[in-house]
Amino acid sequence: MKKKFLACALSACMVVGTLVGCGSDPATTESPASDTADTAAATDTADTDAAESEPTQTTIDVEGAVGKIYVCSFTDEVPGMIQTYVDNHPDFKYSVDITVKATDGGAYDTYMANALSAGGETAPDIYAAEAAFILKYSQGDMAEFAAPYASFGIDVEKELAAAEIAPYTVDLGSNPAGELVALGYQSTGGCMIYRRSIAKDVFGTDDPDEIAKKVGAGSGNWDAFWAAADEVKGKGYSMVSGQGDLWNVVEKSAATPWIVDGVLNIDPAREEFMDISKKLYDGGYGNDTTAWQDAWFADMAGTGDKQVFSFFGPAWLINYTIGANCGGTKAGEGTYGDWAVCPSPVGFFWGGTWVLGSKKAAEDPDKAAAVGEIIRYITLDTSEEGLQYQWANGMLNEAGTKDSVASNVVMAKSNGEMDFLSGQNAFDVFVPANTYARGDNQSQYDEKINSLWTDQCSLYAHGEKSKDQAIADFKTNVSEQLGVDVE
Repeated sequence: MKKKFLACALSACMVVGTLVGCGSDPATTESPASDTADTAAATDTADTDAAESEPTQTTIDVEGAVGKIYVCSFTDEVPGMIQTYVDNHPDFKYSVDITVKATDGGAYDTYMANALSAGGETAPDIYAAEAAFILKYSQGDMAEFAAPYASFGIDVEKELAAAEIAPYTVDLGSNPAGELVALGYQSTGGCMIYRRSIAKDVFGTDDPDEIAKKVGAGSGNWDAFWAAADEVKGKGYSMVSGQGDLWNVVEKSAATPWIVDGVLNIDPAREEFMDISKKLYDGGYGNDTTAWQDAWFADMAGTGDKQVFSFFGPAWLINYTIGANCGGTKAGEGTYGDWAVCPSPVGFFWGGTWVLGSKKAAEDPDKAAAVGEIIRYITLDTSEEGLQYQWANGMLNEAGTKDSVASNVVMAKSNGEMDFLSGQNAFDVFVPANTYARGDNQSQYDEKINSLWTDQCSLYAHGEKSKDQAIADFKTNVSEQLGVDVE
């Protein structure tokens, strides 16, 4: 993947982003799923042509089909998984019509909302939602169209426990009545991803356990991190690339959502990000880059203004973003192999794709059973023949890319050793990271509000506004653009 991976990747991944599956199926796709911590900022930088383009239509024809299942997705990743399922289940008796519409500029969200509202025979039976807007479809304005997993014949309580699915993904995928209507196939709990060579130069060791102690891993605060940042800066390096690298962590670690009882709520952790941004800029701890732009990618390759010590993100950030922009494909090239992971000071998640089934599909007993089979295969199957096991162990792509998947049971029996991390088993770190992530602090408006907030934080950090003025302008923008009560 080249740097232009951005135009494709931004559809599904976002930060201030995530990435998007740009391949044709899990056997060829170079990306994992999607994201969204900062979909808005990433969307602003992506090609706008995709937002105006027509959706792509494909069909998986099944001989002797008794009907059709209609699928909508914002990348070809979920469709590729369905293709894999059909290929490996010759008794499956439904053809599948697939619509893919990129997320750029909110195009997919608009398309999906219209398709569900219009109804009819070709309305979606299975559809995907990324982290930026999953709550709109599971708990918010479009939740009325999502059917509980139980209505597709899935024993939800039993299978969730058997697969050991991370609680934050269940929280985000449950409707207001507490019924599960969506699950992801990835786990996107985040860690600190750091350069081994810089760690050795600054701290005398690159051992993940020792670096974890230096940065206050799991402490729930940034005290040790800033102390370590002073040491990193003292050696002439940047601690992070830009403010977006820490925003993903801070935003997802807040105790409360942006909207509480219909009123804008600025959680203390998110408000603290104003000071974090200013400290990064005034203290020279970063390169002042913007996520998903060339300077950010250059820092991954070690060719930016200053060498950067760390990034924060899930396994997909390693596999599909840092790995794609590190400047090499084997040890000794660029920064390939010069990386390791340790727990973050503060727990967080970034991105992901949730799979939903419609009430329309659930009303047809035969189709409901078929839809349930597909959903179970993607989100809950822990067998070695299942999608998650094969994906976690690099069996679904030529590059052998190993990804962090939703089931901790699958992760526990998978080999997460990566050459990119100099042989470190990444799963040893990413599995526990999922337990620290939380999904009860999100709202369906986060995508837009996050963008409005980080814009003001940047203006304050660069001395263009006072803190009070930045907060006041943020409230005005939220009120005017979203119609949300700010007092």
